[in-house]
Amino acid sequence: MVTTYISHRDCGLHNMGPEHPESPIRLLAIERQLERSGLQDHLQRMQAVHCTDEQIMLAHHPLHAKRLHMRLPDKGVVYTDDDTALCPDSLHAASLAVGGVVLATNRVAGGKSQNAFCAVRPPGHHAEHNIPMGFCFYNNVAIGAIHALSLPGIERVAVLDFDVHHGNGTVDIFKDRPEVLVCSTFQHPFYPERYCDINRPNIVNCPLAAFSDGNAFRAALESHWLPALQAHKPDMIFISAGFDAHIDDPMADLKLTEEDYRWATRMILDQARIYSQNRVVSVLEGGYNPVSLAHSVQAHLEVLAGF
Repeated sequence: MVTTYISHRDCGLHNMGPEHPESPIRLLAIERQLERSGLQDHLQRMQAVHCTDEQIMLAHHPLHAKRLHMRLPDKGVVYTDDDTALCPDSLHAASLAVGGVVLATNRVAGGKSQNAFCAVRPPGHHAEHNIPMGFCFYNNVAIGAIHALSLPGIERVAVLDFDVHHGNGTVDIFKDRPEVLVCSTFQHPFYPERYCDINRPNIVNCPLAAFSDGNAFRAALESHWLPALQAHKPDMIFISAGFDAHIDDPMADLKLTEEDYRWATRMILDQARIYSQNRVVSVLEGGYNPVSLAHSVQAHLEVLAGF
């Protein structure tokens, strides 16, 4: 089993300031944990590459990237909303995040890797077709999923999102594309409260009350994600892997642990074996306690790598 780990040190150049939770420290913490655990020796490591303008436009309005570039500051930060800021290197990092997911998609769909994990930032699942928001500029996982649909043998895909925040951007982009199944667990009511009550057959929203634990999370996946996956039979599965539902994460109030992420990853891989020829691409989203993030990513990667 070959698991490709894709990242780039320049993803750390996106910096919204020392107090901002979506910090370069996140990727550093993951790297250090992989080194301490020895897990890095069992991964095929690759550097992310830049995306093209055409790849961004797979999921976004043709002027979306241009508008962001027009706001890019020469120094300091410029806020696009209350939570999301551009620094001079933000779109350089965002291009690598998208390009890393496209690279992972090509390798997995082409049989060069069984699965892949993209340790990239800025995250993406809040970025809607024409709106950057929630720390996100480009919807990394959505672009990867649409790119996959252009490849031989990929006619249906699934995007599975266990971030504590609802993946509103992914839902916005795919709400009228029945070939893409989107399943999302999230704390509710909570940010961003967009598209959380949408009614589409290919959108499976699983809101969880504050302080829900792993039992509630696992029950939602078994009751709602599994039947949807079994009906959709995706040729490839993408994961929006946010780890901010962890009990120690400061951003929210769910109570998951590393073992819940390990369990969810196994469940996803089981379905990928049945329907998707084991093809899975996982993309980092949230997770803002560096310690719990690093340990959760380790658990996720251990399952992807067959441990």
